[in-house]
Amino acid sequence: MADRIDLNCDLGEELDAWAPGVDGLDTQLLDIVTSANVACGFHAGDERIMAAVCGAAAVRGVAVGAHVSYLDRANFGRRFLDVPADVLQAHVAQQIGVLQAIALREGTRVAYVKPHGALYNTVVHHEEHARAVVAAITDLPVLGLPGSAVLAAATSRGLRAVTEAFADRGYCADGTLVPRSEPGALVTDTDEVAARVVRLATEGVVRAVDGADVRVDAESVCVHSDTPGAAALARTVRAALAENGVAVLPFVA
Repeated sequence: MADRIDLNCDLGEELDAWAPGVDGLDTQLLDIVTSANVACGFHAGDERIMAAVCGAAAVRGVAVGAHVSYLDRANFGRRFLDVPADVLQAHVAQQIGVLQAIALREGTRVAYVKPHGALYNTVVHHEEHARAVVAAITDLPVLGLPGSAVLAAATSRGLRAVTEAFADRGYCADGTLVPRSEPGALVTDTDEVAARVVRLATEGVVRAVDGADVRVDAESVCVHSDTPGAAALARTVRAALAENGVAVLPFVA
């Protein structure tokens, strides 16, 4: 049984969430999660929003991660781009560098890197793009899917590879995520999601869409901010973990 787990969430993706005087969804989620994957401008967000998220995370003791993407704002980073490896490496390094500078100004630091959207799914199997992402990282942990090429590349370079599971996404029998275009891709029932996360933390398994149990070893669990009722869902998940003796803490100090 795990005695601790991290809760992470994708943040900084909505312009309106950081309008002056607005206590939006992102702020609510920062009161619940322990790690914030901050959009670095390539799929969403901008420098003003990055600063706002980093500052709010710093006040709450929430770890900040660079949520790096293909350069594809038009499609929210959810389309595969067959870019050369050196271009992808430069793009990932640029995103990390921008967020690092902003985080320091806001009293925190970039503590890890997590690919977003199509890039996340691509580097599960696409070794060239996986190596390009890792080549852009100097000394930060990489958050990704268990068994993915990007985590293997991180380990080979001496970087910490941090395994991740998803509270609100459907799983295939092979441990990969159900594509968003297919039935079962999202799990939105709050009680079901909470039960799934507790079982994942305490037993290391998740129920796949075909009904089979899939082994998933994860140090962190992601709750998506664009899932309906995300704040209530994350709050229920955190409470359920506490009730079952699982501490919710960042995976980085």
